[in-house]
Amino acid sequence: MLKWLTGRQPIPVWVIKQIDEKLLHLCGQGSVEPRAKRSDVVEVLHATRYEGAVCMANGVVLNARLFAALVPLEALQLDDRGHAHWRGRAWHVSQVPQRCWTYDGRLVCQRQVQGSQETRVSVEDVSGISRHIQEATLPGSVDFGPPGVDEHPLIAPRDGGRGVSARHERRSKRWRERND
Repeated sequence: MLKWLTGRQPIPVWVIKQIDEKLLHLCGQGSVEPRAKRSDVVEVLHATRYEGAVCMANGVVLNARLFAALVPLEALQLDDRGHAHWRGRAWHVSQVPQRCWTYDGRLVCQRQVQGSQETRVSVEDVSGISRHIQEATLPGSVDFGPPGVDEHPLIAPRDGGRGVSARHERRSKRWRERND
């Protein structure tokens, strides 16, 4: 009751993780607790400059810095075709799963079919990692040299510099004896 009297009721918001050219990566609904006058906080939300805690619908509390925008519920409408209407534009919507709410990198949209309905789901963009792996695994030649050639120069060999350790020689001798 005291929150109602002071005007400090939580403000329900849509939580947007990332804004692309024609696509909103939408986490869902949450709420913010105003520390100033409600009208001032709503104005800051419209300007996408809110700083503070965001309580997600499932009870998880996150920092507003993780998100691109927090939009008051009445400022963004969803239609039955999966589009959002916000700031005088129609946007496609991609659902952001909870695992991506704290992800710090770029998200990409993947289309998924559930029954007869197509949905968009946001996932982490790993194209940079994939590109790095592909560059590292280009076909080439492998050169096998004598033991110890590719070892770090600061690591002293156990055998006092002979190249092959005495322990290794004993093992290979036992292996040869068993297989002869």
